[in-house]
Amino acid sequence: MENDPQPIHVRRPFSPIRTAIHYGLAWTLVVFVPLVAYDQLDTVEAFTDSVMTATAIAATIALHLGLYLVGRVLNLPGTRGTVHGVPIMLTTFVIAALVLFAFRIEYSRIFLLYATIAATLFAIRMHWTNPNRIGQTFHVVPFGKARRMLEIPNLPHQTMSAPAIPDGERISIVADFRADLPDEWERLLATASLSGVPVYHYKQLIESLTGQVKIEHLSENSFGSLIPNQSYTPIKRMIDVIGSIIAIILASPIMLALMLLIWLEDRQSPFYVQTRTGHGGRPFRMYKFRSMTSRPQVQGEAAREDAITQDGDKRITRIGRIIRKIRLDELPQLFNVLKGEMSLIGPRPEANQLAEWYEEHLAFYSYRNIVKPGLTGWAQVNQGHVATLEDIDIKLQYDFYYIKYFSFWLDVLIVMRTIHTIVTGFGSK
Repeated sequence: MENDPQPIHVRRPFSPIRTAIHYGLAWTLVVFVPLVAYDQLDTVEAFTDSVMTATAIAATIALHLGLYLVGRVLNLPGTRGTVHGVPIMLTTFVIAALVLFAFRIEYSRIFLLYATIAATLFAIRMHWTNPNRIGQTFHVVPFGKARRMLEIPNLPHQTMSAPAIPDGERISIVADFRADLPDEWERLLATASLSGVPVYHYKQLIESLTGQVKIEHLSENSFGSLIPNQSYTPIKRMIDVIGSIIAIILASPIMLALMLLIWLEDRQSPFYVQTRTGHGGRPFRMYKFRSMTSRPQVQGEAAREDAITQDGDKRITRIGRIIRKIRLDELPQLFNVLKGEMSLIGPRPEANQLAEWYEEHLAFYSYRNIVKPGLTGWAQVNQGHVATLEDIDIKLQYDFYYIKYFSFWLDVLIVMRTIHTIVTGFGSK
């Protein structure tokens, strides 16, 4: 007997009252309960002692900041509290401990350790917080393009046969709001909304569930513009500059060792420099550690074939195979980021020969250059290495999703998934 498909989860709309209750419950269990426990032990006046007060304040700030950040990240597709919530919550408490240490503020290590563990357990099970998840059955209105919902694997769905609100507790209705619906179906959507039944536009729901934007036409963002969220752009640049400087300093010993190892293998230059298309379609010289044998330049179709890395490619060196698997060959691009030619996160820049080929066959391919190319991106953590036009078409849908939902929270999620990618070697060639 086949296993039943796993239900797709959709998060309930934001509720300030429910969120306040949940945040208060978390604070009670993480901060207030240990204070009461210490007080009952008669070893310290927990509610008046300066050490315990400082610890409680630090734990409170770390907890609420962590809950807020985790809640924002878990609103993105394909996220789980265990994988994506835990690192964020741990990071907020580590920062709290570092601040206390830096300012020489006395604090209770046992208290803070307990608060860290308890808060992390909440991050693992974020079902009860703001983005409360409930299993859904999607009832699809059989008009327009809403039927595309049926293409999503393991999606619990039913095609509606009559304009009546379906029976059941965990139901939602999906429709194509831009389709010319009969009057009785229009009335159904209005009645369902008034009755508290969630009614979704198929396009936004598919994007939320798949993390892709279907390439039919250029898709506007939430501000109604083809240009990505401009309010985030200067913040992103500041993060790029600070992040690249810190990363270059920390990675310098690794980069020096790799330079030596690559040179010792075949006495050739450890670097590979290639002109690629960047922000606004402007070319730039991208740096990499050389992971293949040096080869003469070729032209035409041969250049396109040369730019594609195949499974078991014999051009890859022994050192190259290792550094490509864990993405160390990309480290020199930190200097491209510092120069402003790239970002830490964005669509990966393709070799010009491949980009020209893709643009011939894929509509709107050049639109991905509306943002800076990145060291890692949404497509890389979801799909990995690609070579065929069919794969590139899917990759482009991931790139368009990143452009449409361009935000700090999506970048945070990509960073966490990139760490997983590096550890597992996902998509490496």
